[in-house]
Order: sequence, then structure tokens, then C-alpha cells
Amino acid sequence: MCGLAGFLSTSLHSGATTEVITSMLSNICHRGPDEAGYYLDDGIAMGAVRLAIVDLADGSQPMSDPSQRYWICFNGELYNHIELRTELEALGRPFRTDHSDTEVVLQAWIQWGTDCFSRFNGAFAVAIRDAVSGDLVLARDRYGKRPLFYADHGGGFLFASEMKAFRAFPGFRFAFDPRELATIYATWTPLPDRTPYQGIRQLPMGSVLTLGAGRRSLRPYEDLSFDVPGFDGSEAEAIELIRETLHTSVEMRLRSDVEVGVYLSGGLDSSVVTRLATQLSPHQVRTFSVAFQDKTFDESDSQRLVAEHLGTLHSSVAITGTDITDNFQSAVYHAEVPTFRTSFVPMFLLSRHVRDAGIKTILSGEGSDEAFLGYSLFRETLLRRRWNELPDDERRTRLAGLHPELTHFGPAHQAHLLGLYQQFSVERLPGLFSHEMRYQNGLFAARLLTDGREPFGDLLALVAGTPGYAQMPAVHKAQWLEYKTLLAGFLLSTQGERAALAHGVENRCPFLDPAVVRAAASVNLRYDDGQVEKALLKKAFRAELPEWTTRRPKQPYRAPGSTTFKENRPDYLELLLSDHELAELGFVDQRFARRLVNKVMASPVEEISTKEDHAFLYLLTTAVLHRQFVRGDGSRPGRPSTAALNLRVTVDNRRAVQQAEETR
Repeated sequence: MCGLAGFLSTSLHSGATTEVITSMLSNICHRGPDEAGYYLDDGIAMGAVRLAIVDLADGSQPMSDPSQRYWICFNGELYNHIELRTELEALGRPFRTDHSDTEVVLQAWIQWGTDCFSRFNGAFAVAIRDAVSGDLVLARDRYGKRPLFYADHGGGFLFASEMKAFRAFPGFRFAFDPRELATIYATWTPLPDRTPYQGIRQLPMGSVLTLGAGRRSLRPYEDLSFDVPGFDGSEAEAIELIRETLHTSVEMRLRSDVEVGVYLSGGLDSSVVTRLATQLSPHQVRTFSVAFQDKTFDESDSQRLVAEHLGTLHSSVAITGTDITDNFQSAVYHAEVPTFRTSFVPMFLLSRHVRDAGIKTILSGEGSDEAFLGYSLFRETLLRRRWNELPDDERRTRLAGLHPELTHFGPAHQAHLLGLYQQFSVERLPGLFSHEMRYQNGLFAARLLTDGREPFGDLLALVAGTPGYAQMPAVHKAQWLEYKTLLAGFLLSTQGERAALAHGVENRCPFLDPAVVRAAASVNLRYDDGQVEKALLKKAFRAELPEWTTRRPKQPYRAPGSTTFKENRPDYLELLLSDHELAELGFVDQRFARRLVNKVMASPVEEISTKEDHAFLYLLTTAVLHRQFVRGDGSRPGRPSTAALNLRVTVDNRRAVQQAEETR
């Protein structure tokens, strides 16, 4: 893994360049504690902090080609680097390292230009500098697994893996954008190219941005599509296809010069990954889990069952409500965006546990629900789309199976649910049919804002402007929205990448291999009637996992929410309890916020609704971020690791040019 940062064509005095780039890298050194380096040239500074996973000795960054025309800073892993290196060597490309995937990325760029990115099977964000043309190229992987933010500032351009790097640039100030906050509160995540802050954007997944000589070009090199050739084999052949693609995906993601562990939640997805890892790994696989003191959220029994069945060396980190409140500010600092759940805090603590165990690369089951229709939202979409064709008895039967884990989906509430689903059987927001029920809860949180009444405008524009979106089946639109919003904007980032890299741990996701996503898209709707989540995936691995793992209802990963804060009363809760502190959030409706806070703090747990819980956490995380990023109090709360900038590589072409001129 790693992190990168830099700036281009700013008015910064040349004497300050070194200090500023090292300060930017210091702010993200937790992402790459093993070493750091930077490259300076006329008008540009770019650097990287490295988490050494592949080619430990020779993979230092920034890296150049032999001519020193091209320079690269790379955040990520290229899982198919062996195959690409072989292809590039056959084309005559010169390699200086033994097996660095960073050098493969650079040589692929030199050989194929921007066409190289669609050849990559990996998780990456990359910056490449052409010292002759002066161009800077930034690109991001197709599923948005690695972040890349940018901002125009002082006539120049800043970029970094995390926004907190910008705090080191002279004169840069953070300010919330209320319009973006409204979208986040209503849809649960920033849109693919947005952030909650004024003037800061993120590179959309599957995109490349080129800057040079007054030019700027942003374009997709690959867009998300489920329009794949239909699978024409038998169900048994479909199951074999799933097994083969996942086997290859895990095998490629075990390519590492350090030991690779697995996050084991006890559910189907992580159990499948663990099973394949135990087959393919050269050593006994170590697995890691979160265990909750509150049995409402705990899955320890399932985790132990799978670990014992597969023979892994298992350990877990026990989480209490106090652990969540004590570490909340640090986790929010790394997340950088407001969020509606606390589930990222246990993952933040789990990554610390993993790192303490000496592991810095793990596999996880993220992406399976999106590929294999695992969420109830997909079954719900299929049900609502056919609602008016179904007899009443079937409506009741299918409603009862949607959320067996939720009491308000029980028989006592069925009359209300029938009316609600009838109401949402017709599309109201063009293109957003699948998510309209979810977004109703989000509208409540958007009321926190003085101008949060139109939170869906930008998302409506995004789907309307996406070629082919209008022609997708309803369930494919639902998948598209999940990949573009909740997966990339929360699960892979706040709860995934940012939580893991806060402690220098790299997360790899076998279900986000392009071949796996294509295979799932080709078989899902042929052999899955939408009533049993991940039906084919369960059949594919049923014989190799404990029976309970493939037969139990889906148990979403959750963590204690707003009630944890009212029970533990951390001192930073003053941000919401004090009228003076709350008033600093000038874009917040003070009366609505005060009523919400009073309701949550005074009510019994069972009287706090899900939408009130989400809104409370949005308000609290926004207030914490305001203190950390906008008001700028302190440097970093509860510094989570001992990582410090380990600067080993410095390349200053300005001096090289000057010395060459003096020699002449």
C-alpha cells in the first residue's frame, strides 16, 4: 500500500518546496511507515510514503525509468504484475528491479499510455510525471479502492491520498460545503467525485486526469457495466465458473513478500475467502475478527466455528462501548468525512490489532454483496418492481423474508409494510427507484441543514448523464448505485481503507477482481430468483464450510450507535450539548439539531429510531471534523501509531539541472 502527495504550478517560493512536500507526507505517514521519498522538478513536487509489500529491497519511490524522463509515485498493488511484466519484457521494455509492481505500472504507462489502466487488475492510485513534456497524470482504480483527492489552490494544483495532507500547504483552509453535506446526509456517502469540503474533489473511480501546459483533461478509462454476455451453461457450470474465478483472484492477492492474513467476520463472504486462502497459502493462515461485548452485535461463535473448521490461527479484538467512544475522534480524523454509523471504529481498532500481530496485508470479503446480490436492497428492488403483478399471499411471504433480523419486519407490522411497499412500487426519483426507500430515512438527516431540501439533485444528474444507465434493469441500477456510492464512499473507504491504513495495514478484496464481477453479472439473474441472497455463491462453497455458515440468514456487520455516547458521555460530546459549540456549525438548523440531541440523550434505546440514530451520528461526526479540520484544533487526535516520516529517497532535478549548467 502507500500514500502519495504533491503539488504543481503553485506560487510557493522554491526555497519552501522541500519543507512543504515533507510536511504533506508527514500528515499521511501512517499509510506508509516503512519509508518515504519525494521528487522535485521545475514547478512540481510529488512524493510517497511506502508500506513495503512487494519487492521490499528495490521498490522504493519515487521511481523513474532508466532515462529518468518518467517518474512515478504509486499507492496500491498490481495483482497481475507478473503477467504484465512478462508481456512488457517481450516488447523490449527495460526493467531495473527484480519484481517491483511499481516499475511494471511505470513501464506499462510508457508502453501503452492511458490504455494501460484498463489492463490492470489491482487497487491503485498513481501519479506519473513526464519531465520532458511537463505533463502530470493521475489515475485511480476501476472500483475506487484507493483514494486520490485534489484541489486548486493559489493558482496551482494539490493532490494527495488523504485530504489531511493539504493542511500542510501554506494558506490552505478547510471549509464545509453545505450542499455536499446534504447529499452525504441523504444518500450516506459523498458522490464519486465529491468531498464534504469546498474546493476539494476526488478523482472518480476508473478515471485519469492529465495536467500540463495550461491543459486539464479528466476522462474515464473504464466505466462500471453489468452488460456482459449471458451465461449459457448449466447451473453446475455456473457454480464452477464462480469457484474458478474466485480461486484465481485469491491466488493473485496472496502474491506478497510479507505474510497475508484474513479478516474473518463469520459470514459467508469472509469464510469463502478464508477457505481459499487456506488452500493456497504456503503457511497456516492467520485470521482476525472483531468481538463485541454487546451480544446484539457479536458474532464470535460463528467466527470460532469457521476458524476451527478451516484450521486457521485465529485471534479477535474485544470491543466495548467505551472503546468506541474513546477512539471515535481518532477514527473520524482518519475517515475525514461525516458518517452515519460507528462501525468504522471497531475496524480501526481491528487494524491496530492486526498490525500489532505483525501482519500488514489482509484479505477481506468486501464487494461480494454488490457482485452476488447479497443485500436485501436487491431482493427488495426485485419485489417492488413486480409488486403489482404479485398475489397478496406472495407479497406477504416475500416481505417476511427480507429482513428476518429486524423486529419491525415481523408479523405485527406487516399491514404497515404492505402499505409502505405499495407506496414505493412506482418510481418517483428518475433512475433511483431501487434506493428510494433508503433515501427517505436520509431526508430526515438532511433536515439538520438550513438548506438541505434538495439533496438528490446532483445524484439525479449523475445517473441521467451516465451512458446506458437508463436502459439497465432495475437490479443493475441498484448494483451501479451501490458500487458508486455506499461501497466506494463508505465500506471501502471510511470502514475499509482509511481504518486499515491508519495503522499501516493493506486491505485486498478478492470479490473486487474484474473477472469475479463479470462472472457474477453473467449468472446472477439466470440462476438466482432474488429470494435467497447469494444463492449461487452458497452452493459453490457449501460442501467446504460449516453448514451454519451457508444456511443462516445474512447478519449485517453492525456496531453500537448513538446510545454508546449517551451511556459513556465522552468529553467531546460537549460539541453537541453546548449551544455555543453547536452554534459554530453555522449551516446547521439549530432548533432541529437541539431537538434531535435532546431526544437521543433523553429517550430509552428502543424509542430512538434508525433515522434519528443516523442523524445524530452525522451531526456528531460533522462537529468533530469541524473541530479537527475547519477550526484546526491540534494536529492529530490520539495519534494512533508510532509511524513517522522515514525519508530515504530525495530526488531534486532542480539541483541536477543547475549543476549541469554550472559544469558547462
